[in-house]
Amino acid sequence: MSAAPGIFDAQDSEELIRIITQEVIAHLDARGAFAAAPAPPAEVAALIDHTLLKPDAIRADIERICHEAAVYRFATVCVNPWYVPQAERLLRGSGVKVCTVVGFPLGATFPKVKLAEADQSITLGAREIDMVLNVGAFKSSEDDLVEAEIRLLAELCHPAGAICKVILETALLSQEEKVRAALIAKKAGADFVKTSTGFSAGGATVEDVALLRKTLGTEMGIKASGGVRTLSELQALLAAGATRIGTSSGVKIMQELSGNAG
Repeated sequence: MSAAPGIFDAQDSEELIRIITQEVIAHLDARGAFAAAPAPPAEVAALIDHTLLKPDAIRADIERICHEAAVYRFATVCVNPWYVPQAERLLRGSGVKVCTVVGFPLGATFPKVKLAEADQSITLGAREIDMVLNVGAFKSSEDDLVEAEIRLLAELCHPAGAICKVILETALLSQEEKVRAALIAKKAGADFVKTSTGFSAGGATVEDVALLRKTLGTEMGIKASGGVRTLSELQALLAAGATRIGTSSGVKIMQELSGNAG
């Protein structure tokens, strides 16, 4: 599914959004779903952010998921900022990175607070930052504010060798808003967009991932997260264009992939 020639050069943003949305919906209507392509276990593991963001998680839980991540060679362990130092210590030398969340889960705090949270997390060892979009500001059409905040986070992350992901919370957005938010994140210099926090009305869908991929082209990563619990769901999201999967079911998925579920 390739982007129409020159589509990202269009001056009329509303027309751009309408075109992208209609193309993806028509594509889904025609095909019904995206084919799930099998992949070797190591390749699948390298696309998973092994996630534990529950507010009642304790240090023993963090130790467990870090051990699991090291065994399966997941891309990252994604934890709340408080647990970044513990995760960094446990994963040091394993090749698994530490990911954390900023402005989580609502995104409705001040840009300086998000920056401070990200800065301290990077100092303590996080190498991927998943920041939550200020959804209220975005829906109030304060696009310049939203773009400036994302750019500040990206400019903080990149010199430290960290990746900046923007959580769009797609369940709260219309189709047109998903396109608009993704384009803002791209313009601001983010490395990824991410579908969901997992704490809102819904999680990742094939349709949303396809829409985001059509919008962004091949230049940015897409992290599908929220409600991804099975191998078939993971494969469908990858086929739709996701390049990273956030899930708390990584071990179960890997066992399923290896035929050892249960």
